[in-house]
Amino acid sequence: MRNRHSSLLAAAVLAGAASLGGMTSATAAPAAAGNVLTYGSAGGTAVPVGAQLSAAGSISLTSTSPAGSVNCSSSTFGATVASNPIAPGTASESNVDVAVNASSCTISLVGATGVNSIDVDLTNATVASNGTVKVTPIRAVGVLDSWFGPVTCIYEAASITGTASNTDNSIKFTNQPLNLTNGEITCPSVTNFSAQYKPVSGSGGKVFVN
Repeated sequence: MRNRHSSLLAAAVLAGAASLGGMTSATAAPAAAGNVLTYGSAGGTAVPVGAQLSAAGSISLTSTSPAGSVNCSSSTFGATVASNPIAPGTASESNVDVAVNASSCTISLVGATGVNSIDVDLTNATVASNGTVKVTPIRAVGVLDSWFGPVTCIYEAASITGTASNTDNSIKFTNQPLNLTNGEITCPSVTNFSAQYKPVSGSGGKVFVN
């Protein structure tokens, strides 16, 4: 799931894991009914492999040492359905992309005066029938404006876990820890990634998890 468009869980990543919208590949053949991901309703029409899914939402990064936060109200999630087996099971998504609009971000962190950009790199995501969304791996790069000029903070995690809900067709990540792998003293050593995207949808409508 990037930030020049802007791009910062993902995500979902969130979340192919559950956020989605776009067009279905012209060559993709619809899967059989009763699959993990369906359009329109639980137990509806199967989402075909190759379908492009997307959703809009928001993200936040919070830390305790030093205390601080970055909140971005405008973000998007996209992914391509790579597999969608019969339920119960686990669907997979590739080309997971999270874009963050840096102009929608506010920051509260000692020494920082603004957010120049946030890029979130995600690779793959899975969505299980029980609603568990897993994204692997995740790398978030934030370029912050500070009293002394631009500061780059790079955070990574092998995976993050979220949930998919059929109530509002959302995918949500809450306080998933990311570790600082490169950055300056202004950057917190650990930041917690939260994001929510909804409704996850594709060319066939809203996406449900079965």
